[in-house]
Amino acid sequence: IPYMRYNTYVKIIIVAIIIGILAIHSYDSDDDGAVTVGLILNGNIDDKSWSQSHYEGMTRTAEELGVNLIYRESVAEADLVKVVDELVDEGSKVIICNSFGYGEYLPEATAKHPDIYFYHASGVTHGDNVTTFFGRMYQIRYLSGIVAGMQTETNEIGYVAAFPLSEVNRGINAFTLGVRAVNPDAKVFVRWTNSWVDDAAAENASKGLIADHNIDIITMHVDSVSPLRVADENGIMSIGYNLDNSEEYTESYLTAAVWSWENFYTVHINECMQDRFNGKNYWDGVNTGIVSLAPLGKNAKPEIQEKVYEKTEALLSGKFDVFYGPITDADGNIRVAEGESMSDNVMLNSFDWYVEGVVIDEE
Repeated sequence: IPYMRYNTYVKIIIVAIIIGILAIHSYDSDDDGAVTVGLILNGNIDDKSWSQSHYEGMTRTAEELGVNLIYRESVAEADLVKVVDELVDEGSKVIICNSFGYGEYLPEATAKHPDIYFYHASGVTHGDNVTTFFGRMYQIRYLSGIVAGMQTETNEIGYVAAFPLSEVNRGINAFTLGVRAVNPDAKVFVRWTNSWVDDAAAENASKGLIADHNIDIITMHVDSVSPLRVADENGIMSIGYNLDNSEEYTESYLTAAVWSWENFYTVHINECMQDRFNGKNYWDGVNTGIVSLAPLGKNAKPEIQEKVYEKTEALLSGKFDVFYGPITDADGNIRVAEGESMSDNVMLNSFDWYVEGVVIDEE
């Protein structure tokens, strides 16, 4: 081939490659060049709880990465596939689902849209285009348990919880281990709401715990701030979850176990933008910043801060974690022997027992 004709062929090939690359990027981006992320929430963006934490985290990520964010609030589990279809039609290339309950319907949606990247918060089943993710919130539950154990005067602490799932049980147990690490005489009374978002159920559970026990601190694992309000109205201290609501309950608020989802979303949405998505399960710890303990309230006992700092540093060092033995269950059986630790698989999928000090409080 003559030299000039060879150069022409090379130029044609290079142009074709560039066009192909641009075509790929035009698929991954909207007309303005920005990727669109769809966020599906089981609550509202201003619920002062779980859904707001995701919305605020993803908003920070969108600002940092220059992506477009669209969202749907209060999406029923059975409506997931329909809402996914809507978000895809609106240009979403990445879709985040924020509730464990969406897991039943997610496989249908992911199979229907194999070219969309899905992220499922608190989910357990990942795949080619699905990543599941959560944070090791049990580490922060343990720290908040230390706060409660050192603060309580009655040694009776209330815990309003949604369902007896591994995720919730893990938190109850970690909290109780923290309580009893500093106060072996204290007990944690748990009452179920059988709902993540039912404010009335969370309120009734909180009031029931107060009526039936000599409780002076309430914490919770529900997507509702009702327990905080009930505690405040009854002159009881509280430990929050999901977001720091200390400004609303200045007298009664001790601290909160909080999420900073941008520390996950920014890294992984950026991977999607670079076509480096990896369908797997992520379970990030306190060292990543995804989970943390909110600052102590003004009425927390001053000696608590030093103990919390000590245990936080131990967690960050990796030399200590919550479910290291020996651990005894509520019936007095050794569940984790000294020198052993629970596996991630057991903690994630089959945590169906309670540590010593937990009392499941049925109405």
